[in-house]
Amino acid sequence: ERASEALRRCEYIGPAPVPLDTYQIQVQKQTITNEIINMEKLKKALSHLVLSEDIIRQLGPASNSGRAILFYGAAGNGKTSIAEGLISAFEQPVYVPYCIEADGQIIKIFDPSVHVALPAGSNGTNGNSHPMFLPQMEYDPRWVRCRRPYIISGGELTLEMLDLDFDVHSKYYEAPLQMKAIGGIFVIDDFGRQRVRPHELLNRWIFPLERKIDYLTLHTGKKFALLFDQLVIFATNFPPEELMDPAQLRRVHYKLKINPPTADEYREIFSRICESYGLAFSEDIMAYLLNSFYLKHKVPFAGFHPKFIAEHVIAACNYLGTPARITRQLLDDSLENMVILPSAQ
Repeated sequence: ERASEALRRCEYIGPAPVPLDTYQIQVQKQTITNEIINMEKLKKALSHLVLSEDIIRQLGPASNSGRAILFYGAAGNGKTSIAEGLISAFEQPVYVPYCIEADGQIIKIFDPSVHVALPAGSNGTNGNSHPMFLPQMEYDPRWVRCRRPYIISGGELTLEMLDLDFDVHSKYYEAPLQMKAIGGIFVIDDFGRQRVRPHELLNRWIFPLERKIDYLTLHTGKKFALLFDQLVIFATNFPPEELMDPAQLRRVHYKLKINPPTADEYREIFSRICESYGLAFSEDIMAYLLNSFYLKHKVPFAGFHPKFIAEHVIAACNYLGTPARITRQLLDDSLENMVILPSAQ
């Protein structure tokens, strides 16, 4: 009878929950601001991208701050790719509990789709130990040692996804996205295109962004405070002043404009893309692109253009049954799909 009554209260089965206070102490020990990202680490993490020195210089302090970052600029120039690459600069692992207990309620946190567990006996991606890794933690099955989490959410994000999700049948909670991202990076991609208005989303996070404390509410009506320990990155191609009022802009401490690549940077991107797709890089093709497309039609460079062209060329060559090679005809066909040019008058 006691077992039946317990199941009626909660049907969670798994490792024992960690008390909220214990969890908060561990979050403080492994806070993302404990890890210093220097220029060498940052350049290594982003070495697969062609970026200006100005971006690297500005991104370093922002990465170490633990404060919100805004990437803005024209679409297709690497805002999301920079955010994805940034997580590999963080090498210290973190301990994530399977679940926690708050006011008698169980909240599941560990999510295999978000949290990448590290092999037993390893202290991180670089093998370095850290004082937060207490010996007894290695043998406490309530915790999983993971890489710092990385979560990206785009246009599907709603305010409800930032609240605790209570399952009325199993009687326990699934942690919201920002709770699963604690100790890592949370990217709001395509900011301004969510179903929730930008001002509503920012108003929900004004206090967490400023004070690093979030408040969550249980279905019982009980509220509890939770450390908001993560690097929040907003990525948008809208002008910031269209999305945020001055009070909201003030709480986003770092604002980085990601400009289109220069001609030299574009050439480097195109060369790397050709190499990765097994295509021969030709100066003739580059000259044709620059003079007959970009200069002639006054089309600005964009970082995604070379990959777009290469994929169209590969698809066309597969269809024709010919070796993969960039020809002027295939290049023209891909450019027609890439940019819709104004009709000649």
